[in-house]
Amino acid sequence: MTSRMTLHDRTAVVTGAASGIGRAVAIALARRGCHLALADVDETGLVETAARVRSHGVRASLHCLDVADREAVAALPEAVRAEHGGVDLLVNNAGVALGGTFEQVSEADMEWLVEVNLWGVVRMTRAFLPLLHASDDARVVNVSSVFGLIAPPGNVPYVTSKFAVRGFSMALAHELEGTSVGVSVVHPGGVATRIAERARVPEGTPAEEVERKRAAMNRLLTLPPEVAGETIVRGIERRRTRILVGRDARLAAALERLAPVRYWSLLRRGMHR
Repeated sequence: MTSRMTLHDRTAVVTGAASGIGRAVAIALARRGCHLALADVDETGLVETAARVRSHGVRASLHCLDVADREAVAALPEAVRAEHGGVDLLVNNAGVALGGTFEQVSEADMEWLVEVNLWGVVRMTRAFLPLLHASDDARVVNVSSVFGLIAPPGNVPYVTSKFAVRGFSMALAHELEGTSVGVSVVHPGGVATRIAERARVPEGTPAEEVERKRAAMNRLLTLPPEVAGETIVRGIERRRTRILVGRDARLAAALERLAPVRYWSLLRRGMHR
């Protein structure tokens, strides 16, 4: 196995590929000659992503998929194998957000988020591991978040899911050590996607409060998705176990390491200033 992962003429499955980070990762992979199985619930967005990656001369198959659908996930590997013959890379990027404090959000909404953000990752990984093991050089790439490094208030469901993705990825990496399958966990900071606009909010939340919180979140989402996509794919090529995306993610990782108990009080003090 070479020191760098060669992506040319390989095949990658990318979830959440219809927009944002998923689309950017798919395009960055296509530029390197990697064929793609694109999955998302947004079929219209998938068609647009497919057109963009095919312009780089690679094969692309489209799979309308809800990663929370157990049966659909279980059936996907055979559909991808029929189209591409095999799989070398799995990028678990699909994710959703939910606004509100723990006491505000319903149990049903928190279960919905965990089904997508955590169980979607777990089930996709379990489903595709046989195909990945059949490759001579394969990788599972799970997208966590900067909120998988630090735990700000007002985000309990999201933080819970993203910390779980981090732990799952780290333990899986240890289990797969010595095999042909590596594992990376990705921690993006504030990437300019539509996640804040699409986030669920607790029923009965006043419209003005929803807009105020979304505007505040959008002010933090500044990194172009194209930059995030390139950063992630470069990390994959370099076989990075942890891929930090953006200056804010690097800062959060350093602060959490230096002050694992007090980091939030330090961050809050800095924000007040």
